[in-house]
Amino acid sequence: MSATVLILPGWQGSGPEHWQMRWARLHAYTVVEQNDWLNPLRGDWMARLDEAVIDSPGPVVFVAHSLGCILVTAWAATSRHTGRVQGALLVAPGDTEVPHMQDRLPGWSPVLRQRLPFKSIVVASRDDPYCALARAEAWARDWGSRWVDLGKAGHINADSSLGDWPQGHALLPTLLKD
Repeated sequence: MSATVLILPGWQGSGPEHWQMRWARLHAYTVVEQNDWLNPLRGDWMARLDEAVIDSPGPVVFVAHSLGCILVTAWAATSRHTGRVQGALLVAPGDTEVPHMQDRLPGWSPVLRQRLPFKSIVVASRDDPYCALARAEAWARDWGSRWVDLGKAGHINADSSLGDWPQGHALLPTLLKD
């Protein structure tokens, strides 16, 4: 792959058996570490993502999960470095607008719904406890993303028993610029 792949875990990070961490180990992808995984501040996470993009040697591709997807949309609305991004794989976006999540993740609402300035794919599950399928599909339309319905796969995390998730990894080359 000709771009640097930046792994963007969600709230509470991704454990060692999460497909994101497996990809990082298997393919030497870069995990963007945040200062506080448990009490995430959107501005801090956006600044850290901006640093990671700037520090990358060339173009980047994002691989985001859950709150990491919401981070990408917020970052894309304000960063001057969006031109360095070739694409984003947005998996299981977390709905920060539902009342019980607004209390747990203050400052992460509203979810920005502007068209992303780079290619993107949204992958969602029919039984994700953190986001209704219809919400994820509407965001995909708003963001100008290709839509992938993964069926019943929960939150598409380690509990989903995806292992290395080769089907997800096969989506990455489609994000590279022609």
